[in-house]
Amino acid sequence: MKPELHITLVQAELQWQQPEANRQHLEALFAAAGTTDLIVLPETFSTGFPGKGYSVAESPGGESSAWLKEMADKYQAVMTGSLVIKQENKFYNRLLWVEPGGETRHYDKRHLFAYAGEDQHFTAGSERRVWSWQGWRVCPQVCYDLRFPVWCRNRDDYDLLVFVANWPAPRKDAWSTLLRARAMENQCYVIGVNRVGICGNGNEYPGLSGIFDPLGRPVAEAGAEEGIIRGAIELAQVGEVRGQFPFQQDADRFRLLD
Repeated sequence: MKPELHITLVQAELQWQQPEANRQHLEALFAAAGTTDLIVLPETFSTGFPGKGYSVAESPGGESSAWLKEMADKYQAVMTGSLVIKQENKFYNRLLWVEPGGETRHYDKRHLFAYAGEDQHFTAGSERRVWSWQGWRVCPQVCYDLRFPVWCRNRDDYDLLVFVANWPAPRKDAWSTLLRARAMENQCYVIGVNRVGICGNGNEYPGLSGIFDPLGRPVAEAGAEEGIIRGAIELAQVGEVRGQFPFQQDADRFRLLD
């Protein structure tokens, strides 16, 4: 059990549909992170947000998945970020959570971004995930999921909510506001990692990655520049906030229906 986790966020400029170049670039960025427990990469970190996604899809256990395992062992830290994965003739925006030693878990993005046509080419995930790691309960989410608080609602089952994203600049205020809102309403730590730069579709990305505590206060924040952001989070603070402000006991009870 680790009562304190050291977090490294990698806010990167991604090259359009260039997996090998992106892997090399990301590795160069987080090489300076020092000792850390968790390294968080953006959504579709090997390609940028792909649109149709067909030409850049990898199979499960493909090159980028293998690279995550290699990096997890090298830095003795969990590696997480999402990839375009093709499995059984379906395409998924799949977040991978890779622990040192090779154990790999995944979450398929639930809310596909219809505004950009993602729903026309990808298959939505159907399962909300919560994983136990080092005494922490972690709920992974991908980008557009941030707008849907019912899906990521804390059911007294997680301490840390992680969002990986390619969130465009025109909606940057929503990104920053909703990350804080998810932290406050769920009384948990929230991590949000976004990319920077301009993608092959001409969309600009503002960065603004950050770590927020259970009261919505910033632990660490980035601007619009490429780089790494580091911060530490403490499990005891989650319990303290929930004990001092026991709002969850008054929450509405519900279950999701497809």
